[in-house]
Amino acid sequence: MLLLALLQTLHQPPPADFLKRAHTYSIVAYDSATGDLGIAVQSKFPNVGGIVPWARAGVGAVATQSLGNTDYGEKGLELLAQGATAPEALRIVMRGDPRPAQRQVGMVDAHGNAASWTGDSTFDWAGGRTGGRPDGRTGGKGEVITGRWYAAQANIMVSDATVRNMAETFERTRGSLADRLLAALVAGQAGGGDKRGMQSAALLVVRAGAGYLGLNDRYIDIRVYDAPDPIRELQRLYELHKLYFFTTDSADLLPITPALQHELEAILLREPVNQPAKWLAAPQPALNATFLNALANFMYWENYDLRVRMDGKIDRIVLDDIRKNRRPRR
Repeated sequence: MLLLALLQTLHQPPPADFLKRAHTYSIVAYDSATGDLGIAVQSKFPNVGGIVPWARAGVGAVATQSLGNTDYGEKGLELLAQGATAPEALRIVMRGDPRPAQRQVGMVDAHGNAASWTGDSTFDWAGGRTGGRPDGRTGGKGEVITGRWYAAQANIMVSDATVRNMAETFERTRGSLADRLLAALVAGQAGGGDKRGMQSAALLVVRAGAGYLGLNDRYIDIRVYDAPDPIRELQRLYELHKLYFFTTDSADLLPITPALQHELEAILLREPVNQPAKWLAAPQPALNATFLNALANFMYWENYDLRVRMDGKIDRIVLDDIRKNRRPRR
């Protein structure tokens, strides 16, 4: 650990809680077009996704780091649900915190109000930035900074470039909230990132009724516990998440033509591999219920649950993945 070695060189013992601190950079944000709320975070700390990100659809999002205090997540969301703004909720939780100087927190509510706090005892470089500020100023230690739409914050960074990069990239990137958060995370690392390196990352986006089968608000919840390049791994897992947990975009629907039916039947006639009964017992003369039921069962088996159709069409994203997984290996 570079920072620990530096402290020892300077004959300064590290704080007793040093190893518990989530040396981290994060961004919390609200998308006014969709109502999505989310957090992206990376750290030289294992399983940062189990500590830093908190969010509730229609309420707000919180990142609690440095010596992360989960009260900022739990109580902060409760206060936001009761009608407090992000700056108000942050200040209320801080008043009940015996160690606010060791915290770093970003918070945004479902009306787009944002706030960020960096305590005096966080390690350099440490600070934050919020959107909607005409001065574009990056806040330092010992102050709550407020703004609109997002809050980016970091501690133990190489420089303030990490926060500046996150903020500027988030503002100029187009696409979904998740896409913008990931772009900001990549830009933060390009600004130097954590002095000690990389280890874990997480992406959390909430949307009412957008979880699996519409039963919760966890639209995207991806955690990289430990990896040499956690951001790259997070990007890979995000692509898998979109494949398996997003629903079909109407623009991606393709009609199952006779040629495509023949291509898919070749798979249905030989799979599941190592199972005596196959999805399809014999080729079908036309696009009928027997073929469509066999295709649906195959797609459920392959975990394409949310993209199954019975209307004679197939999702292009699924078709591309089916073909990719059956490509001859060289």
